[in-house]
Amino acid sequence: MSLKNWEKEYDVGIVKRAILKVHPGMPLKERLNHTIYRINAQKQILEQTSYKMEQRDKEYFEKVTQALMNHDVERAKMYANEVAEIRKMAKVVLRSQLALEQVAIRLQTVEEFGDVAASMAPLAQVVSSVRGELEGVMPTVSFELGEINETLGSLVTEAGEATGSSYDVEPSEEAKKILEEANAVAEQRLKESFPEAPLSAGEAGKEAR
Repeated sequence: MSLKNWEKEYDVGIVKRAILKVHPGMPLKERLNHTIYRINAQKQILEQTSYKMEQRDKEYFEKVTQALMNHDVERAKMYANEVAEIRKMAKVVLRSQLALEQVAIRLQTVEEFGDVAASMAPLAQVVSSVRGELEGVMPTVSFELGEINETLGSLVTEAGEATGSSYDVEPSEEAKKILEEANAVAEQRLKESFPEAPLSAGEAGKEAR
């Protein structure tokens, strides 16, 4: 289904009726603009959190180094564990940020060309996956993404009913590809932004001797 020049008056028959059924009186372009804005807002929150985690990692990394220099193995272990936890969460946050960035970009393409059912379904799946990953890390962002996902899902479902398409909750190949790309880029950026991991607890003991 391809809907172009959404700002103008047009008659799209059954598709238009399906869209209006979800939000009567609200143009599809307006709904998408609002959704893109909400996604970018959450992406910015994740960017700020990622920066804070990077700064916190540097702080604790320095504490590990200092503890090892002072032969304080137990303190080095404690700080090393904290660094490990920070990096684990940082990867989730960065991966989520990159995935949402791709979703926002692709939604802008949907806004331009109007390929609703085909293009938006995998994007809704990506948002759902990101929401699940952030649930235990950033619950407020996760909650907002849940609402965004409902908006995307309801629109795709209604538009799909109009054209005989279906909306699968399980990640499609396209959704998996987006998530895999985000994960690969996140790993690379973490290597570039974070110094080599501190010595493990066992190695810390050897180093102290």
